Amino acid sequence: MDRTALAASLGRVQPSPAENAVALKQAKQAAEEFESLFIAEMLSPVFESLDTGGLFGGGQGEKIYRSLMVQEYGKAIAKAGGIGIADTVQREILRMQENQQ
Repeated sequence: MDRTALAASLGRVQPSPAENAVALKQAKQAAEEFESLFIAEMLSPVFESLDTGGLFGGGQGEKIYRSLMVQEYGKAIAKAGGIGIADTVQREILRMQENQQ
């Protein structure tokens, strides 16, 4: 009886090391995406309060591109190490996955 069959007979199937690596990578990616969205939401009011008047400023197009710029700033900050949220979120994701198994 191999390890998987034994674990299945006990009611649990242990993930393989490859499955663990994939889960870890996916959890890290999800945590970084969450942190980038969080940072973007925190930066959004800062950029909304800027005066955009002038010859080339303002309008609907600027609102759209400003939101895209803020999202990219959030991604860049998260990728550069962020503010520490991603590590905590990743640990919680992995803990929740372990509890489901």
